[in-house]
Amino acid sequence: MYISELIIDFIEYVEVEKGRAQKTAENYHLYLQRLVEFGGDIKIQQITPEFVRKWRLWLSRYSNDQGDSLSTLSQSYHLIALRSFLAYCSKRDIKTLTPEKIELPKVKRKQVTFLSQEETERLIESIKTNTVTGVRDRAIVELLYSSGLRVSELCNLNRDHVNLRRGEFMVRGKGQKDRPVFLSPEATEWLDTYLKERSDDAIPLFISHGSRLPVQKDGSDLRLTPRTIQRLVSAYAKMAGITKHVSPHTLRHSFATDLLMNGADIRSVQSMLGHSNIATTQIYTHITDQHLREVHKQFHRSQNND
Repeated sequence: MYISELIIDFIEYVEVEKGRAQKTAENYHLYLQRLVEFGGDIKIQQITPEFVRKWRLWLSRYSNDQGDSLSTLSQSYHLIALRSFLAYCSKRDIKTLTPEKIELPKVKRKQVTFLSQEETERLIESIKTNTVTGVRDRAIVELLYSSGLRVSELCNLNRDHVNLRRGEFMVRGKGQKDRPVFLSPEATEWLDTYLKERSDDAIPLFISHGSRLPVQKDGSDLRLTPRTIQRLVSAYAKMAGITKHVSPHTLRHSFATDLLMNGADIRSVQSMLGHSNIATTQIYTHITDQHLREVHKQFHRSQNND
């Protein structure tokens, strides 16, 4: 069988049977189309270790029309997509290269950036709340920090999703998996204030309060986008005098780091972040390990000093 036909079947399988997010399926399709771009619409049996070796070399030298090349991490994602594709073919009893034959490159992940408690307070205090937009932005930052939500998850929230009385609600994250989200008293207070100040009937929880009028009856066209929230978080960080790059994901990192430093077990943090694999959550352990080392150095006395 030719790979172009199998790729279409595989993408449908990823999205429907595996229940992965549409964005994941789109990325897999892009990565595998680059395989076709390199080798043509070959038969699946023609994917050999030598073919993969040459494709890896092609990826390392690849550049788009703007001259942008692929990072080592991006090249790794291409190979992960190929391994998943081959595993799918194997599941269908199609004779091909086994996924285990493809080794992934060692990728040095970027260090996790998070805010200290003092930096978080400065960020929050930089938001002026004398307008409905300011109250909205304060509610957004409080919610991101207290819940560890992904920015896409926050943008998709509607008014009726959030239970302020209980201080918790369910959110659907990556892989269409539901998980509980818990609100701090501060987040609950500012969300309540924001909703009381709104005079519209729009369904989304967070909307634009500019002069633009809604076109959709439910106000869905006013829903804030991830890019808008990224810009506003970055702007407030600069106003607070924080020199490091701060994004909504920085607040998610801060949420996780704060939990672990205060004694939360990693499995609970994994659940609250919505990570399907514990290895993803373990990126925070090098931060907390350093913190524990400093605590040990500060408070532990050796026997010689007793």
